[in-house]
Amino acid sequence: MNIPRTEHPKPQFERKNWINLNGEWQFEIDDARNGMFKGYESPEYTLSSKILVPFCPQSKLSGVEHTDFIRGVWYKRTVNITADQLKGRVFLHFGAVDYDTVVYVNGKKVGSHRGGYVSFKFDITEFCNMGENDVTVYAEDDEASADIPTGKQSTRYESYLCFYTRTTGIWQTVWLEFTPKDYIKSVKYYPNIEDVTLTIEADVCGKGRFMAKASYEGEDMGSASATVSHGHCTVTIPLKQKHLWEIRHGRLYDLTLTFGEDEVKSYFGLREVAVDGYKVLINGKSVFQRLILDQGFYPDGIYTAPSDEALKNDIVLSLNAGFDGARLHEKIFEERFLYYCDKLGYIVWGEFPDWGTDGANTQLVNKASEWTEEIIRDFNHPAIIGWCPHNERWYMHYKYSVTKLYELTKVLDPTRPCIDSSGGVHDVTDIFDEHNYDQNAESFKKRYDDMLEDHTIIKDHVDKSLCWDGKQPFFISEYGGIKWPGNSEAGWGYGGAPKDSEEFFARFKGLTDALLDNPRVMGFCYTQLTDVEQEQNGVYFYDRSKKFDVSKLYNVLQRRAKIEE
Repeated sequence: MNIPRTEHPKPQFERKNWINLNGEWQFEIDDARNGMFKGYESPEYTLSSKILVPFCPQSKLSGVEHTDFIRGVWYKRTVNITADQLKGRVFLHFGAVDYDTVVYVNGKKVGSHRGGYVSFKFDITEFCNMGENDVTVYAEDDEASADIPTGKQSTRYESYLCFYTRTTGIWQTVWLEFTPKDYIKSVKYYPNIEDVTLTIEADVCGKGRFMAKASYEGEDMGSASATVSHGHCTVTIPLKQKHLWEIRHGRLYDLTLTFGEDEVKSYFGLREVAVDGYKVLINGKSVFQRLILDQGFYPDGIYTAPSDEALKNDIVLSLNAGFDGARLHEKIFEERFLYYCDKLGYIVWGEFPDWGTDGANTQLVNKASEWTEEIIRDFNHPAIIGWCPHNERWYMHYKYSVTKLYELTKVLDPTRPCIDSSGGVHDVTDIFDEHNYDQNAESFKKRYDDMLEDHTIIKDHVDKSLCWDGKQPFFISEYGGIKWPGNSEAGWGYGGAPKDSEEFFARFKGLTDALLDNPRVMGFCYTQLTDVEQEQNGVYFYDRSKKFDVSKLYNVLQRRAKIEE
């Protein structure tokens, strides 16, 4: 049987010794959530059906395609482990499982994890035997619960408006990784473009000497090392040449990290982000952010791209249309996607899928825990130029949650700007933003021209929040969304659908020019890259085919913005 998604799932932290566990697994839906009482975790128990991992059971590619609510799911397969592999450590990795997960090896519980979007792993060495081993995974999910962040997964039986087919259980690659007893646990990268250095903070298990060697296109760029006796060290590599990571130029340095017998292949980008008054700087230059909203849905895989090439292709489609990056909207994207963003020089905002919760403070623990894991996982990606833990939290009774997640973000990552709540209530934020789906280019332009006179924007919500005062960067983080269903009248988008492509391009140009020509606007995000199910306002159809000549969009988008002059 062909194994799907065979590529290494962590290109920025890659070891040679690993086994991809994608492919056919035993599977069973457990809506009664009583599988534990029936002994499903036992190696002797056989589940009733099959599924193709890593695709969720709602998807066509999984072979199940069960789109009703699913409250519990079980997975089971055997893996063969050799005596040599058992000499060191054996880790079982999951790219993502939605939502509450319990994992068993040979009938024994090895650990649990809460969160539907981030990666996690377990050291299963002590639970493994030489030869065949039974791996069983149980996941509970409840998209209708206000305690669970679900992003754009529908909380109704059907998909509707901007809410789509749900995802339950495993939806990213599962794999085994083998390390020595002493190994590198994690690293954080701090590039300095002025000193032309890379500082690395490393956490290791054991004692020994940690070494990092950098290269660029095969040429040695320098190295640094330190003796580690208490599990942590910091080293700085003076780089022999300066190659800046920039928009559309993903100049990446390769890294080889070693600690005793452990070796990890990695990379980094020499890139800095800063806020300077009303401008956002990348490597010291004012850069207008030409972004598109990307929700990361696929017709056949739902949350999971059908192939590695499909992940890369979404970025290429966006670049070809004239966009330089994306808001990764209401979803934490897989690391392979971020790898291609890094390689192609594609800037992105990392977001948390906070929709599904009611936004109140009672869910703060669930959100804060998963958001922390996300920032730690993706801290080293140069393509990520900002964080946003909330989307459209409008009312002031959300203030505590919004403020605390902003503060948590800045503690975890002081190197990037953070928007406290995109398009919603602003209490404390590095960048002031709003969402505006006005389809009339004249009134749309007037709103932002007027703010040049009185230096203020009042939020149009019941509870007035922090107002823009002309001193912060101003970002239109959602606009457009022009309905364009092609030959179909079904679905929805913002505003009346243009009667033809010429009317579409005229509207797109009018709205976009209003922002490019405003000297206080630092960027925009157009809604959206592709249609998603019934929402038909993408630049491309849901199957990624062309709607129209995107070169016309490219010509509008890529001219110099006022703030870049």
